[in-house]
Amino acid sequence: MEFGKGHGTGNDFVILHDPDGLLELTDRLVARLCDRHFGLGANGVLRVVRTAAAGEEVPESEGCEFFMDYRNADGSLAQMCGNGARVFAAHLWRTGLQPEGALRFATRGGARTATREGDDISVDMGPAVLGGFGSVTVAAGGHTWPATPVHVPNPHAVAMVEHLDQPGALTQIPKVTPSSAYPDGANVEFVVAIGEAHIALRVHERGVGETLSCGTGACAAAVAFTEGGPGRVRVDVPGGTLWVDIRADSSVSLTGPVQFVAQGHLDPQWLEVS
Repeated sequence: MEFGKGHGTGNDFVILHDPDGLLELTDRLVARLCDRHFGLGANGVLRVVRTAAAGEEVPESEGCEFFMDYRNADGSLAQMCGNGARVFAAHLWRTGLQPEGALRFATRGGARTATREGDDISVDMGPAVLGGFGSVTVAAGGHTWPATPVHVPNPHAVAMVEHLDQPGALTQIPKVTPSSAYPDGANVEFVVAIGEAHIALRVHERGVGETLSCGTGACAAAVAFTEGGPGRVRVDVPGGTLWVDIRADSSVSLTGPVQFVAQGHLDPQWLEVS
C-alpha cells in the first residue's frame, strides 16, 4: 500500500493511494496509521479513491472523478476537512492524477473546487451556516464562555477569549452546553482578536484533540468574528497562517500553503496486524 505524508500549516495527514477502492479502511487501521509512536503519525487519513469506487453515496459528486475519503485520527468520519482538502488537491496535481488548473473533487460535505496560486492552495468551502442552536457555552481550563455555533459543514463552537492560554492544556474535550446542540460532537475554537480583520486561534478537533491547525475551524472562527459579514480575514494558527474569504452569499474559501513530507510503502507485516 502506497502512502504519502503532507501537512497544511501543521495539520498533518497520511495520504493513502487507493484509486480503485481495494483497501478496507477500518477504524483500527486509521487509528494505527495516525499513532505518533506506533504508526506514521497524523491528525487524519486522506484516502484517494475514484468516486465510482468509493463504496458509498457521495453528495454532489457528478463530474468528480475523485473522492476525498477523510477520516479523523480515531477513525471516525468527517463531513469535510479544509486543510485536508488542500493537501488532497495538491496530491492529485503532484501525482498527475489530475491536470493543473481548477480541480473539482467530491467530499462528504459536497463537491469542492481547488485552485493554486504560487505556493498557496485555495479551496471553496461552500456555505458557512451561522447560529441556529440558541444559547451555547464552552468550558475549558476552569473558564466558561458563550460560543457561536457555525457549520462549515463540520459543526463548530467558537468562543472569543481574552488570551489563548486561558483554555489550559486542552488534553480533555472541552464541555459544550447544551450537549443536544451537537449530538455528534463539535470542533471547539478559542479565538482572540488581533486586529480589524485579524484573529488567532487554538482548536480542539473532535476525534483528534488539539491540533496545530484546522481549516474548517479557521473558516468558522472568521465567520463568527465578522458575524458573517463579507471580507478577508487573516487567521493565525499555531502551525502558521491561513486566509479566509467570506462572500456576500455566506460561502467561504480557505487559502494557505501545503507541504509534502514523505512517500513510501507500508510494511506488509505491519498491515497484517492492523
